[in-house]
Amino acid sequence: MQIGILGAGQLGRMMALAGLPLGQQFTLLDPNGTPSAGIGELLTGSDDATLEAFIDRADVVTYEFEHLPVTLLERIEQVRPVYPSSRAIAVCQHRAKEKALFSQLGIPTPEYRLVDSAQALEAAARELGCPVVAKSTTEGYDGKGQAVLRTPEQASEAWQSIGHDQLVVEAFVDFVREVSLIAVRGRDGEVRSYPITENQHEEGILRYSVAPLPDVDQALQATADGYIQVLLDELDYVGVLSLELFQTRDGRLLANEMAPRVHNSGHWTMNGAVTSQFENHLRAIAGLPLGDTSARGLTCMVNVISEEGDSAALLALEGVHLHRYGKSPRAGRKLAHINVVADDYATLMTRVHAVTSLLPGAFDNTMHWDNV
Repeated sequence: MQIGILGAGQLGRMMALAGLPLGQQFTLLDPNGTPSAGIGELLTGSDDATLEAFIDRADVVTYEFEHLPVTLLERIEQVRPVYPSSRAIAVCQHRAKEKALFSQLGIPTPEYRLVDSAQALEAAARELGCPVVAKSTTEGYDGKGQAVLRTPEQASEAWQSIGHDQLVVEAFVDFVREVSLIAVRGRDGEVRSYPITENQHEEGILRYSVAPLPDVDQALQATADGYIQVLLDELDYVGVLSLELFQTRDGRLLANEMAPRVHNSGHWTMNGAVTSQFENHLRAIAGLPLGDTSARGLTCMVNVISEEGDSAALLALEGVHLHRYGKSPRAGRKLAHINVVADDYATLMTRVHAVTSLLPGAFDNTMHWDNV
């Protein structure tokens, strides 16, 4: 099967690497002309001729990022299957629509308001009680398009800094941790979920993901599975979906946002699960049976940001798997990730600390996992 991928970054690269053993061939289209995937047939540009050439080469189309014009996907859908669909991306790239869908399906979220002016933002901050988080309804990712208001009087400054005509204002959540759930739905409607993953962020960028977790019981996993199941079914979704959640101190799960694609918090599955999220996404969109989503053992994914460490030194460590993206260093840029595996949590954290000691400027906030 010929797979077309919109986007040619690290996610497209890892999808293609997972699909080649299945006999799939790949054409990747980078509309911005800056591909880094280094695999498959690469096309660049956003003109009609390039798009038609891309469509001609594909039996089915998917994408590695959700910041795409919905009209582009709708155009491709007229002649080729697109998974996930244009409806899924239209919801996921607009926070107001996403929140409305969560509410419609009975998925709890932090309390929020929609505002369209600095004055309305200040009023929402007073009503919800500071601190609050203001987020642009579109185009925000990795912490961009957001501001934290410690007092209502910061509304005007926050409104100007975000520079968007509509914001979602969320009450702060008293959470114990941020988690995510990766699930995949096939063309036939079968759904399989991976274990709940705990995530650590710095400045809005994911730094660490750990799965499976020792204190996630079957009830909590079932709750998360239920939330993502209704989303997948409502959207008639095909492929991998990520749902980010807050776990509160009283044990509830509150939905933060979802991403209609393979996701950074699922990279641990490449070495830590029977079938990776990338292979399962490709199985789903190709109409193949889904693979086993069980964890093989314990895994911590470490994102490599801005500057890479010495590959030889890292690979000399036990339980370390390095996945480089072929990108040049730049502040805040994701250059690679490292999957650290072990059979027990103490050993896992010892190995993770050894890894972070070799990464320049690494943010090491894994200490709360040391005693699990």
